[in-house]
Amino acid sequence: MIKFIPLEPALPIRNVVLREGKLSLDECHFPSDTMEGVFHLGYYVGDELACIASFHPQPYGEFTGTGYQLRGMATIEKYRGQGIGNQLLNFAIVYLRGQKANYIWCNARKKALQFYKNLGFEVISDEFEVPVNGPHYVLYVKIQ
Repeated sequence: MIKFIPLEPALPIRNVVLREGKLSLDECHFPSDTMEGVFHLGYYVGDELACIASFHPQPYGEFTGTGYQLRGMATIEKYRGQGIGNQLLNFAIVYLRGQKANYIWCNARKKALQFYKNLGFEVISDEFEVPVNGPHYVLYVKIQ
């Protein structure tokens, strides 16, 4: 089941999946977590939070219209490859389309490129390095 969730349940998953468990939960906060319009989604398998993603209003480059940045998308290991992330992101796209957003963009890890491409995202940058987290690309999907 997909739900809008508060930030706090997402932090342990951010830490384990995105930061290899090396940070405190406080260090897993993003500056965008306090922005007006931010929302967090969670996919639950029974009572267990299996996948998370955060979205906040943020334009990108020269794109026109309302843009949202996707941050902190993560699926715990035992649930990967089951389509959970796909369902969560499709839910977000439908929701944001209803909110009159025009596009979603993200900084995606190189190892996640195919996941995003399968959902219609396009690579719009050269590869760049994020310290500690490795190679990334900027990706974009038009939603209306």
